Amino acid sequence: MRKAFPLIALAALLGLLAVGLKHDPQRIPSPLIGKSAPMFKLPELGAAGSHLSPKALRGQVWLLNVWASWCSACRTEHPTLLELAHTPGIVLVGLDYKDSPDAARNTLDALGDPYDVALDDRDGRVGIDYGVYGVPETFVIDKRGIVRQKFIGGLDSGTLGELLPLLDRLRHE
Repeated sequence: MRKAFPLIALAALLGLLAVGLKHDPQRIPSPLIGKSAPMFKLPELGAAGSHLSPKALRGQVWLLNVWASWCSACRTEHPTLLELAHTPGIVLVGLDYKDSPDAARNTLDALGDPYDVALDDRDGRVGIDYGVYGVPETFVIDKRGIVRQKFIGGLDSGTLGELLPLLDRLRHE
């Protein structure tokens, strides 16, 4: 029996690995889906004394895009965000996660600023409240402040194909 234990343990480990490989990391469900977006009050980047909380966004469909200047996938996603910024009726909120405000502002100045408002989550506490695994991640929040969808990884033309109809539907609810 002792000789068989390593083989049994290896088989179990390989079985778990096989199951894990079948899951799309872009589709990790969020426990926030269908629940109120976590509350916060954060300073706006580059706007001394200005703060924003989700309460101020009630009645609007909004996206919370978690990003950072040090994130290469965020730079890849950036042109898609610039395109999305032109979608009528959608508020795009950037959550600068665990980053220097100066580095974030320099990045937005260099690449273009797609956000209606960019917020400073320097210590990452708000990101943790939202269950952020890594950047970039984007949350869709409806007019009532309910999280309706979470996109893990950078938005691109494929995710826009799913995102834009959802935004349109939520705007008209």
